Amino acid sequence: MIPMDNQNVNLFIYGSLRDSRIFQSVSGCSFSLKPSRIDDKTLFAELAFLPHHRRVSPDNVYYYAVPSPPARIEGLVIHDVSPAAMAEIDRYEGQRYQRETVQVHTGHGVIDADAYLVTAESMRKHFGDRFHVNLIHELWLRKRIRQFLRKRTRPGDDTEDAEVEREAERELLATTERDLVMSHYHRDAVSDYYLEHELNRPRPSIKPVCSDPQAQAYVRNYLALVLRQVLLNQFDEQLQARYRFELEHMRSSQRYFARSVSLLAALRMMNANRPVVEMIVENGLNKIPSGKLVLSGAEGADLIDYVKYAVRAVRSIFDPRVAEDYLTRIRANLQPGLVPLGCELELSNVGAAAVEPLRSATKATDPVYDGFKYFYDFRLDVLCWKLGGYIDDHSGYTDRPRRQGFFEIAPGRLSIAGELSRPSTGDPWLLSQLIHEIVSFYQVRPHSLHLSFQMRKNQVGRQRILPVGFVKCLLAMGGGLEPGGPHGLWLSRMGRREIVQDTYGEEFIFARTSRRNWYLGGDEIADRPPAQATTHVQQYKFIRLDLQAPYEPLILCLKGLQLAYNPGDYLSAEQMQQNPRLLLHYQELKEWANRPTPIGERTIRRLLEAVRHGLMIERHYQPVHSLHYIEWAVNAIDTQLKAFNQQVAFAAH
Repeated sequence: MIPMDNQNVNLFIYGSLRDSRIFQSVSGCSFSLKPSRIDDKTLFAELAFLPHHRRVSPDNVYYYAVPSPPARIEGLVIHDVSPAAMAEIDRYEGQRYQRETVQVHTGHGVIDADAYLVTAESMRKHFGDRFHVNLIHELWLRKRIRQFLRKRTRPGDDTEDAEVEREAERELLATTERDLVMSHYHRDAVSDYYLEHELNRPRPSIKPVCSDPQAQAYVRNYLALVLRQVLLNQFDEQLQARYRFELEHMRSSQRYFARSVSLLAALRMMNANRPVVEMIVENGLNKIPSGKLVLSGAEGADLIDYVKYAVRAVRSIFDPRVAEDYLTRIRANLQPGLVPLGCELELSNVGAAAVEPLRSATKATDPVYDGFKYFYDFRLDVLCWKLGGYIDDHSGYTDRPRRQGFFEIAPGRLSIAGELSRPSTGDPWLLSQLIHEIVSFYQVRPHSLHLSFQMRKNQVGRQRILPVGFVKCLLAMGGGLEPGGPHGLWLSRMGRREIVQDTYGEEFIFARTSRRNWYLGGDEIADRPPAQATTHVQQYKFIRLDLQAPYEPLILCLKGLQLAYNPGDYLSAEQMQQNPRLLLHYQELKEWANRPTPIGERTIRRLLEAVRHGLMIERHYQPVHSLHYIEWAVNAIDTQLKAFNQQVAFAAH
C-alpha cells in the first residue's frame, strides 16, 4: 500500500540515492546520520535492514531489490520525506520500480517505510531467468568490454580474422579486464567513460626487446612460452564459455578462485597432448614471419601476431567432447572441505641461485630464460594472470622491470602489488592436482612449494608451537630427502639453508602466519572493507617442489594438524631468544636434517592421531570428508613416513 500524497513518509534507499549528493540533486533535501545536523533541508537517516529481499544489478547500472526469503539488504532509512520530495524521487526512479510500504529493521526497532521494489516477473522480462546470479553481472561487464574492442579494433569488420584479433587484444588486456570485474563486484557500476579510459591503451610491442643484442638468444624461448600460455588461456576461456554453469556448481564456495577447476581441465588437456601442443608452438615460431626482421627491430611480426596465432589454433582444435570427459573425471574425484587452501610454486632452472647474492656467488646461468629477465617485456605478467604468475627476486620490490628471480605461480592471486588473493580451493585433491599439472606444463625446474591454510577466527592469537617430533615428520614428508650432504642422504631444503635466513638473527622459515586480502572496493554503507575481507593464513614454506611427489597426503596432514593443534610460527629469532628450549630444538633439527635417522613409532602414532582428530572435527566437531577418504589419508601419511624410515635406515648401513 502506498501512503497518501499529502503525508510525509519514511524512505528506505539501497542504491544510488545513498549518495547524499544524488539524493539532494533529486529531492532538494540532504540527509545526515547525525541528529545534531538535522534542519529544514537536512533529514535524519539511520542504517536499516530490509528483510526477505536481495539487491542485484544485472545491467551493471541500476540496483534492484527482488524478493528472496533468506536474504536481506542493508541500506538507509530517511525519515519524514515530504510529498514534494517523493514526487521528484518517483520521477527519478522511473516505471520499472514499484513503490511499496515495507517494514525495515533499525537500531530503534521495526518501522514502516516506502521502498522502490521490483517483481521477479519484471526482472525475468528484462534480464532473463538468471537475473539474480552474480555471474550475470560479470558477464554483462565482459560483454561491454567486447563491444569496446569491436569499436576499437577493425571497426565494422565482421570477418573471423577480425574476431581473432579482438580476442588477441583481450588477452593482452587481461589484467585490466580482471581489475574491472573485481572492482565492479564491490563498487558502484563501471561507467562507459571509465571502462574506455582503462581499456584504451597502446598495443604492446616486443620489437624493442627483440632488437636488444643481449636478449636475442632468448627471444625464441620467450615466444614459445607466450604461445603455450595463450593456448592454455584460450582452452580455459572455451571451458568457461561453454560450461560456466557446471563449473560454478563444481566450486563449493564463492570465496574460492573461480577458475581452479577450468584451469585444471585446461592444464590436463595441454599436458596429455604435449606432442600436439609442441608441434603447434613450433609451427607458430616457424610460420610467423619473424627471424631477422623482428630481431633487428624492423618490419615484421609483433607480439599481437603470436597471440592471434594461438587464439586461432585453439578455435580449430578445441573438442567439446574431450573437454566434457575431463570435467566429468575431475567432478568424480573432487573432495571438497571447509578449510580454504592455497599454494605458491617457485620454479627456476638454477634452483636457489635464482636470487642474489647466491646467483653472483655461484655464477649460475639460465640458458633458457636468463632468470626470466625479459618476462615483463613479453607481457607474460598479463598472460599468466590466471595462474598468478610473476617474478620474485626476494627483494620485496615489485615495480622493477627486468628483474631476475623465481618464476612464482599462485592460482587465485589477483594482484601482486596489492597483495590481493583468493583461496585456490577447499579441495585437497584438486589443489594437489593443480600443483602437479602446473609443474608439468611449464617445464621449468621445480624448486619449492608453499602451502597456505586459512585460519578460523577463533584460532588467531591462540596458536601453539609444534612439537619437534611433528616437525621432523613434516620435513620427512616434504623437506626434500635426496642424495647429498656429508652423510649420503639429507633433507635438502634445510641442508642447503633454503629455509634459513639471517635478517633478524638466524631463523628457521618453516611456517609463518600472515594476512591476506581479497577485497578491492568499499563497503555498501561506509568506505571500509567488510570484516571477512581480511583473513589470516598459516603458510608452510619448508616443502620441496617435485613433479613426482604425492602432495595430497601432505595437504591433508597439515590441514588435520591445523584443526587439531593450531600450530603457529616456527621458528622466529624472537621465539628462540625468548625460549632457550626452542633454540635447542633448532640445533637438533639442523643436525638431524644433515644426517637423518628414523622417526620413532610413538611420534608417528601421535601425529596420525592428531591428524585424524583434526579431520574428524572439521565441521562443528563432525567430519566433512567421507570416513574412507580420511582413513586413506592417514594410511598414506603413515606409508610415507615408514618409507622415509626405510630409506634413511638403508643409507646408514
